[in-house]
Amino acid sequence: MTGCAKSGDSDGIFKLFEEKKDGVLKDGMVYGSLMKGYFMRGMEKEAMECYEEACGENSKVKMSAVAYNYVLDALSKNGKFDEALRLFESMKNEHNPPRRLAVNLGSFDVIADVYCAEGKFKEAMEVFRFMGDYRCSPDTFSFNNLIDHLCQNGLLGEAEELYGDKGVSPDEYTYVLLMDACFKVNRIDDGASYFRKMVDLGSRPNLAVYNRLVDELVEEGKVDEAKSLYDKMVKKLKIDDASYKFMMKALSDVGKLDVVLKMVDEMLDDESADFSEELQEFVKEELRKVGREDDLTKLMEEKERLKAEAKVREIEAAEAAKRSAKAAVSSLLPS
Repeated sequence: MTGCAKSGDSDGIFKLFEEKKDGVLKDGMVYGSLMKGYFMRGMEKEAMECYEEACGENSKVKMSAVAYNYVLDALSKNGKFDEALRLFESMKNEHNPPRRLAVNLGSFDVIADVYCAEGKFKEAMEVFRFMGDYRCSPDTFSFNNLIDHLCQNGLLGEAEELYGDKGVSPDEYTYVLLMDACFKVNRIDDGASYFRKMVDLGSRPNLAVYNRLVDELVEEGKVDEAKSLYDKMVKKLKIDDASYKFMMKALSDVGKLDVVLKMVDEMLDDESADFSEELQEFVKEELRKVGREDDLTKLMEEKERLKAEAKVREIEAAEAAKRSAKAAVSSLLPS
């Protein structure tokens, strides 16, 4: 039933209930699923009757923290915010570990979402902070969930305040949320700072995140900073042609074609990099605009010459090693 509820299959919920209802009516998870099923069908009265039967004053339904959370989620996702808050208060009062566990981390996550849905972000932050009073420790998912709510609602300052508490170790997603929120308010340098912290702490951002930052830096005219970022990340990410082109075009537009050729030079030295024909044509076109189209051909020919010379030296060294070994063996044999 819970699977049907998650997938939005109200027919499946009631079909399974009819098939299995004998012996499961006292299961709190079943009531939570039924509530969601009724809400999906617009049957609010029946949903709230289920709620009363499961959690009312005279209820005999056995409710674990997980079952409570399912009911709490059904209320919060269907506009019953006051009922959800009252249930949460009741759950906290009932909570008496280790004998009785009526709340867990999921409970606080749901209620934080309730407050955020109501625009009560200060209260949501307080929920996050008093989890420890109920022997619940926030995890990275809870941390990011609240930061995401704050950032999505233009509360970057509050998100940074929460981040600064350091009660939870941030992950890659934390930094991406803060970076993107900084971009929305034109704090490009601060966004770049979050990206660098993410990298310095060992997280590995994906190419899309890198591209967003480079795009913002270039748009603000910070081409040198974008190139510095490229230098930092080129060995850590599998840069594609589009990303190479964007960086090269930005450099070309500010007259730094020598830096573009240096990028090509490094790519030709890196066996893992692919200086594709498409990319070659792109660079040639940028050079052609200032009459330097032969520079790329000369660079590539020089690289081929150096590689050929290196190969000859390698072969000569191998032959010399063989001759030396042969001579050493001969010296040990009797005359």
